[in-house]
Amino acid sequence: MTSTVIKYVGRTTDFKGKTLWEIIGSLKNLGVGRYIVRSVFERYPEPSFMRVVKVETCPDEERRRVRVWVEKTFRGKKSEKLTEIYRTSYKPDYKLIPKNEEHKLLAALEEIKKAPEVVLPNSIEMPPLMKKFIVKDHEKKGLELMKEFTMPLSYNPSPNRVARIAKPGEKPTVQFTMGLGTPASPSLYKGVPLNTQ
Repeated sequence: MTSTVIKYVGRTTDFKGKTLWEIIGSLKNLGVGRYIVRSVFERYPEPSFMRVVKVETCPDEERRRVRVWVEKTFRGKKSEKLTEIYRTSYKPDYKLIPKNEEHKLLAALEEIKKAPEVVLPNSIEMPPLMKKFIVKDHEKKGLELMKEFTMPLSYNPSPNRVARIAKPGEKPTVQFTMGLGTPASPSLYKGVPLNTQ
């Protein structure tokens, strides 16, 4: 008996589902009022879904695309404005939420609303080498040492941020440190004293 070896050529994809038109086109009233999800957003613990509000079909030359306006909820936060889906509507990554499971999605959303707010820090301690450099520089110049060796943190702007940044003087709910933390592969650090704080 010979075994067949299958070799895949080309780009791989993580998409799991159907195109938006395949789903919308087969529903009554073009799916207005129904809930859909993208499989790429199912990796988050918070619920991410879209409620179809308005649908506009596209010309024949764009058969795989459809223009859909949705109320978007990303990681438990609902967008204030309607979101238009057009450029990504051809991707086979959409799933329809069955009507008998919609209540579970909305219940999960209510649980998220009850959870405490995540507040990110606006500053972090300086790296050890930078700290030593500043101490040496201050001693050399005869300046008084700083009380706290911290530097401001900046975050990339994102409309999908689920946590907010702490205001000056506000205590964050999450802390970032310069320590190594728990290594993913402790065997690589065997015999090395680690400060995991």
